[in-house]
Amino acid sequence: MAQRLDPSLYHQLMDAGFRRSGQLIYQPICPTCRACVPLRVRTDRFTRSKSQRRIWRRNQDLIVQVAGPLPTDEKLAVYQRYLALRHDDAQGADADSFLDFLYASPLDTLEFTYRDRAGTLVGVGICDICPQSLSSVYFFFDPAAAKRSLGTFAALWEITFARERSIPYYYLGYWIAGCGTMDYKAQFRPNELLGPDGVWRENEAVSKT
Repeated sequence: MAQRLDPSLYHQLMDAGFRRSGQLIYQPICPTCRACVPLRVRTDRFTRSKSQRRIWRRNQDLIVQVAGPLPTDEKLAVYQRYLALRHDDAQGADADSFLDFLYASPLDTLEFTYRDRAGTLVGVGICDICPQSLSSVYFFFDPAAAKRSLGTFAALWEITFARERSIPYYYLGYWIAGCGTMDYKAQFRPNELLGPDGVWRENEAVSKT
């Protein structure tokens, strides 16, 4: 458990294959499996695909605000609907777990909120930031807005946010080849994978769509 961690040190830890969940810094190490591979995007090289451009246009009506993380009952309600309906998971949806998982951070952290024109909260993204990187911690959204493809839109918005501030890397966490729920991460191209030797290399595993 880390109470406070220098953001640039955490960037180095990510480059060694670590991530955080709440205040816990961890690395998945399974005896017979090394499928979880860290993935990142070079923000200055990123180019939106045709489908990503459509998603970007579809969500131009949303109002995006960036600020320090602030838990509210409104956000908790969206989070609970997200877990219950998107993942069919009621565990971890209570207020204490919500705070520990998303709002107990040992780093410099930003919260991205997405609202429609009526002011309704439709999505929330949590990211850690330092001069070298913007790291996506978690994103959740109201399942009623599922047709918007908000997970992709939020990542596009965060990449743009990082690039406009000359932050060179956007980290998307772990990727597993062939895992359907993680396929979207590899669609942000070009992207790089962290090899077992500690070297980042361009991902050639996913064809363009």
